Amino acid sequence: MDMTTALGLLAGMLTTIAFLPQVIRIWRSKSAKDLSMTMLVTFTTGVFCWLVYGLMIDSLPVIIANAVTFVLAGMNVMLKLRYG
Repeated sequence: MDMTTALGLLAGMLTTIAFLPQVIRIWRSKSAKDLSMTMLVTFTTGVFCWLVYGLMIDSLPVIIANAVTFVLAGMNVMLKLRYG
């Protein structure tokens, strides 16, 4: 693995796991009232676009990071709908 790919994977991992505490917090508190649905939907849509872009250019770091982020961001949307 070259340094560019390694850096991309590291960046993707760090920005992706940044969403995990939010998912856990909503899940535990059963409250998502402070989150903006507009922001969540906009962000999730943007992540989906990045995922499609990653697939189009065949970039493993972009694909992995955005696939996992899409799942976590989607969970935030679902939790907002349930607990918002």
